[in-house]
Amino acid sequence: MWHFAAGGRVVAYAAIAISIGTAVPAGAQTLDQSLAAAYMNNPTLNSQRAATRATDEYVPIALSGYRPQIFGSAYYGTQWTETVVSNAPLPGRTTTQDQTQPYGVGITISQTIYDGLRTANSVRGAEFQVRGQRELLRNTEQLVLLDAATAYMNVLQNGALVELQRQNLEALQEELRATRDRFSVGEVTRTDVAQAEASVANAQSELALAESNLNSARATFFQVIGLKPVKLAPGRPIDNMLPKVLPTAIDLGLAGHPAIKAAQFSVDAAMANVKVAEGALSPSMSLNGSATSDNNASNQVQRQTSASLTLNLSVPIYQGGGEYATIRQNKELLGQSRIEVDVNREQVRANVVQFWGSLVAAKAAIESAQASVAANEIALKGVREEWRVGQRTTLDVLNAQTALFDARASLVIAQRDRVVASYSLLSAVGQLSASKLGLKVQHYNPKVHYDQVRDAWFGVRTPDGR
Repeated sequence: MWHFAAGGRVVAYAAIAISIGTAVPAGAQTLDQSLAAAYMNNPTLNSQRAATRATDEYVPIALSGYRPQIFGSAYYGTQWTETVVSNAPLPGRTTTQDQTQPYGVGITISQTIYDGLRTANSVRGAEFQVRGQRELLRNTEQLVLLDAATAYMNVLQNGALVELQRQNLEALQEELRATRDRFSVGEVTRTDVAQAEASVANAQSELALAESNLNSARATFFQVIGLKPVKLAPGRPIDNMLPKVLPTAIDLGLAGHPAIKAAQFSVDAAMANVKVAEGALSPSMSLNGSATSDNNASNQVQRQTSASLTLNLSVPIYQGGGEYATIRQNKELLGQSRIEVDVNREQVRANVVQFWGSLVAAKAAIESAQASVAANEIALKGVREEWRVGQRTTLDVLNAQTALFDARASLVIAQRDRVVASYSLLSAVGQLSASKLGLKVQHYNPKVHYDQVRDAWFGVRTPDGR
């Protein structure tokens, strides 16, 4: 009864490859370890972190509007002068020539006192941009972790399917040998042999396709996680982290999803931009001071020093109309930002409902596939016994073998879908993160860089020394 032993090995492999609640093999690479590696290595996530650090600089750029501007100047040169003076009423004239080397230094200081609150609103808008970018970073973290979990489970699934295909091919090859033996003694016809040969050829083709899919899954695994998949441990769903009922899941998603929060901060930033644009219509006031020291301006003047301090008021009357267009433009952008909030809310709601349904369907599919596997194992055993006594054809046996393989493959796929659906649902409600999953990794805190650069008055090096 070689067939049944092979079938038992198939079920065992499927259970080890993708299971729920089984022990982790010693030295195996776990899903949590792979997620931690993706959190540290994924280029998309690291790129978004760099974008967040760049966005932090908008705040000190805006704060520079409160600070004085200081410019120094210096000059050095040669000056030649020729003067011709008439001696009238006496005849003739007098010519004198002067050559000097003037030089001097100066300093100018300008401090804005009032600019129509443009600086204050620019700072406020920059801070909203920073907070919105942090939410975008959090959303990217969710997407990367979900991609990593999916890539991990895809490798497990495709590895299990390859093994199933190999076991199925061995079983069909054994069927072909038995059919040829019976054909040699005249118990079956050439048609039975051809049917068995066709089944073997089809299984060989399916095995090649399954191996190709496994190679693609491994390549995606390396791309997302940054490691090669080696001896992967079973993947498990995270049902304990999920809401218990669909309405709660929807409420969580609408209240805390980073995509919605990022859109809301975009609205706040757009409102600040409108106020900045309106500031162009307000008067501005600045305090300007300057001091200069000029030397050798002429042969008669060896040094001349001057200083000034002025309070300047500028009242815009008409600037060509561009400022009005800018105000209108920013108001339209504000309206667009508000619409984007509604778009993101509806998208989050749809995703929660979709992945909730996927999780429920995957659980039902596992139960159905398990029942199907058990029934098809019994059916295959019975068909083989009936085939031996001539009550079944070779095609009946081949069909029963294929049905059992399909049931086992469906079970593997359903187990993979359940794990991925649980991670997808946690992402849909906005709570898929390294901290929520309890990953053993140093968590990236964007506030650290923000605090380092917010009040920096000078310096061209980044906090990490670049």
